[in-house]
Amino acid sequence: MSDGSHSFLILPGLGNSGPDHWQSVWEAELPRARRIDLGLWDRPVGEAWVERAAAAIEDNPGAVLIGHSLGAVLVTLVAAARPDLDIGGALLVAPADVESSARTPDFLRAFAPIPDQPLPFPAVVVASRNDPYMNFARARDLAGAWGADLVDAGPAGHINVASGYGPWPEGRRLLGRLTPRRVPVLAEQQASRRV
Repeated sequence: MSDGSHSFLILPGLGNSGPDHWQSVWEAELPRARRIDLGLWDRPVGEAWVERAAAAIEDNPGAVLIGHSLGAVLVTLVAAARPDLDIGGALLVAPADVESSARTPDFLRAFAPIPDQPLPFPAVVVASRNDPYMNFARARDLAGAWGADLVDAGPAGHINVASGYGPWPEGRRLLGRLTPRRVPVLAEQQASRRV
């Protein structure tokens, strides 16, 4: 089990998150945050990504996972494959529909099916009304199946740099929902800046 302190593991989607993406900004700002190097960013292999993510979680028990797009789906795949892992919570932003989106490349279908059982940790799903990679109704249904809180982001595209999301302070506030029994995320950040 976790020792009560928390760390953050960042799981980007296809192509990794560039330097201006909110995941990269958070990685630089949050103490004890690190990106999982999933490898093969432009042509990911589902099984390899699940194994690498599980290994990183084993090394960081109790971590809060921060997944975007394919990285959000990966969190659910890891939870289904490895229910023994100690995961403190998950922020799942703009999950990509690897099953039914017309925009899904064939090689990403290896990440299907998306698990539809409850997650054994607290989770928040942030979904957009006009995400080209996931229909809002489908995101709502998945959040319900996962037992996750759903945040309707409105017409926010894919909640990435192309949609106008850089540091994304609202997302940081949502992340705070997942760490209520630990040091609040924003207070911890401010303390680290004073040092």
